[in-house]
Amino acid sequence: MKVLLILVDGMRPDALADCEKAKKFAELSKSTMNGRTVMPSVTLPCHMSLFHSVDPLRHGTTTNTFAPQVRPINGICETLYAAGKRSAFFYNWGELRDLAKPETLSVSYFISGSKHDYGETNVILTDAAIDYIAKQEPDFTFLYLGEVDEKGHRFGWMSDEYISAVKTSWDCIEKITNTLSDEYTVIVTADHGGHGRTHGTDMEEDMTIPLFIKGVDFESGAVFESVDIKDIAPTVNKLLGVESDPDWEGKPLF
Repeated sequence: MKVLLILVDGMRPDALADCEKAKKFAELSKSTMNGRTVMPSVTLPCHMSLFHSVDPLRHGTTTNTFAPQVRPINGICETLYAAGKRSAFFYNWGELRDLAKPETLSVSYFISGSKHDYGETNVILTDAAIDYIAKQEPDFTFLYLGEVDEKGHRFGWMSDEYISAVKTSWDCIEKITNTLSDEYTVIVTADHGGHGRTHGTDMEEDMTIPLFIKGVDFESGAVFESVDIKDIAPTVNKLLGVESDPDWEGKPLF
């Protein structure tokens, strides 16, 4: 078993209402449009909670500036590395570099979305991940797509530009998932939503996230009853046969 985790930054569930590729993927997945993220609903704290399965007040990063953990918790990549598994990162927002200790990654591919355009770099990262997976077969791959959040901040959540970025992100999702064998479980989610031209509050628009999991352990077309972003790390580890860190607060979703 291998796992591909795709995160579309800032993707609200209701932004998928007219996204045919997302609807098609949902038919092949177990999913929810009512997942919950953590407070503050800000990108780096949410990612830290996803990878370390604890709330921001526990891991210590409460803004988009990384704070070294006072009481360190191993995240997904640290636990997989200790078990002899290989992990790969592909991302276009530089602050995510602190999600995993460098020595735990087989490859870390960063290209700046702010310097080279988030839409263009989404495609570059997707192609790079496809190539790396085909040649190196890592156990866990993380693909981060940052254009949707960038368009939300620039034009507003649910604006035409935002919705267009959601759909082009799903073009990337479809492209990479079409290259994978049945050996793969694919997880697609978001870190937070947004409202107006911002996010970070406890409003439903900010706190609600979608989650799709496509793989042999998940019934196609089924719906999760309850999902928290902290459940993703334990789910990844269980899929790969690796014990969760004892401090993790989430639960496997199967």
